[in-house]
Amino acid sequence: MYIEQGQNTSPIREGEEVNVMIEGIGREGDGVAKVENFVIFIPKTEVGENIDVRITKVTRNCAFGERL
Repeated sequence: MYIEQGQNTSPIREGEEVNVMIEGIGREGDGVAKVENFVIFIPKTEVGENIDVRITKVTRNCAFGERL
């Protein structure tokens, strides 16, 4: 199920597997990646890593994933 963001929808879904590049570190220490400018937080990652991720939760503003 896609989450609505105003008139747009999220480019990812819960349960989907995607390949991302970790671009930064968030306040809680999780890695930050983006898919079509949609932010994904992934724990236990480092900047510059290119990893496969399973999306575990999608909210209106961001998503959370786990390293595969």
